[in-house]
Amino acid sequence: MRVLIVGCGYVGLPLGAALVRQGHTVVGLRRTGAAAAELRAAGIEPLQADITEPATLAPIAPEFDWVVNCVAASGGSPEEYCRTYLEGTRNLLAWLGARPPGRFVYTSSTGVYAQNDSSVVTEDSPVQAATPTAEALLATEQLLLDAARERAFPAIILRLSGIYGPGRGYWLRQFLAGDARLEGDGGRVLNMIHRDDVVAAILAALERGQPGRVYNVSDDEPVTQRDLFAWLARATNRPMPPPAPVVASGERRRGLTSKRVSNARLRAELGCALRYPTFREGFAEELRRLTG
Repeated sequence: MRVLIVGCGYVGLPLGAALVRQGHTVVGLRRTGAAAAELRAAGIEPLQADITEPATLAPIAPEFDWVVNCVAASGGSPEEYCRTYLEGTRNLLAWLGARPPGRFVYTSSTGVYAQNDSSVVTEDSPVQAATPTAEALLATEQLLLDAARERAFPAIILRLSGIYGPGRGYWLRQFLAGDARLEGDGGRVLNMIHRDDVVAAILAALERGQPGRVYNVSDDEPVTQRDLFAWLARATNRPMPPPAPVVASGERRRGLTSKRVSNARLRAELGCALRYPTFREGFAEELRRLTG
């Protein structure tokens, strides 16, 4: 297969390397040529273009069997989310219109679920734009689902939980830096997924995913913030983080949810086995890497 990876960075680069090892021809699209040497070293053909600028796509022949859009916004503002995800995906759809790929995988976020009652969330659970950034993600999903329904565009949506792995992991880094704080009684439920398991999920979706379908990509065990910090405290022989002041919901700068994201469909329909089924395996490996 000839595969295009849009946003060939933290997830896209190891994904491309895995596809190359499987014998596929992989093209990695990035806004700049800064990482061209790194892509070539992994066997990926670099391609410089910006999906938010249709003129940069126009000279490129859209001749790909599979396309993965795992681009990330360069900033956290609602405007940047709209530009990167919604407008960028709309531009990709227009560019690919004359020759649609056999599969188009888009990485969204479990942030589109606004549940705050620690309930189990499946792909059939209600979605809600609790924040402007979530609104942009939901609008992008709807754009793709409409394309799948109305003109059989082969879009597959993966809703990713919080990604961690080599060099990345919000809660682990906050804890190790001494900046972590326990929110209230620590009962808020967190959902995570290791970067390598995101790659495995994308590969499974390319091979076995059903167009027009949504899949949650999360590990097997949602964990409360309290239990996560307690495990880290034992593993590193450090104290528990101090409590944080309670912030009224109206004063929060981002939506905070508490839900248990189910990965049952990912496992049952795509047969995706996780290398890091819980945060424990993934965090233990990252701690070994950081401490030598």
